[in-house]
Amino acid sequence: METKEHKILLAEDDENLGMLLSEYLQAKGYNATLTANGEEAYNAFVAGKYDICIFDVMMPKKDGFTLAKEIRMLNTEVPIVFLTAKTMKDDVLQGFKVGADDYLTKPFSMEELLLRVEAILRRTSGNSQVQETYVLGKYKFDTQKQQLMIGEETIKLTTKESELLKLLCANANKVLERNIALKTIWVDDNYFNARSMDVYITKLRKHLKDDPSVEIINVHGKGYKLVM
Repeated sequence: METKEHKILLAEDDENLGMLLSEYLQAKGYNATLTANGEEAYNAFVAGKYDICIFDVMMPKKDGFTLAKEIRMLNTEVPIVFLTAKTMKDDVLQGFKVGADDYLTKPFSMEELLLRVEAILRRTSGNSQVQETYVLGKYKFDTQKQQLMIGEETIKLTTKESELLKLLCANANKVLERNIALKTIWVDDNYFNARSMDVYITKLRKHLKDDPSVEIINVHGKGYKLVM
């Protein structure tokens, strides 16, 4: 299998193990990006495009389960493999609940990790196209052209409007947490960016006003939900 195209996001706070894993995967032809904690890994995921993620569970700043949960709000398809020293059944179950594709318990062999990665990529290659169009009631949303269409009318969206609507569509009928949206689109979840996002939500509601079955609702203390 050709591996040179495959990009791996690796999050491991044990510096020695992280370097070993990164160098091993690079030697096998993968493009591996090493991060030292969950926060770094999240920022790297937002900034880049990866074919598979390998996350340690116990990490500072953001643990692997929290990281995976946040990444699943941005991307429901990318495979996630957990590395952990824990063998508790509850931890394994929690890993799969937040969207893990596989689970390795330390200590593990590099060869075993490689075989797991190759198996997952064989299974998922070709299935990870980014969705380009969404149907929202009477509307059709083209993410590439940044256009919202209803009947004969075409509404040209700004980049921020399009990015925000795309995130809402990817999480349709689920809560899109404010801090996730802010960090993804505005990079920083400060007060001023939060106010800016509120303005864009208002704009999107105006664009969607011609179909009462499509609604962006506030979820108090959490974020927004695109209800269809």
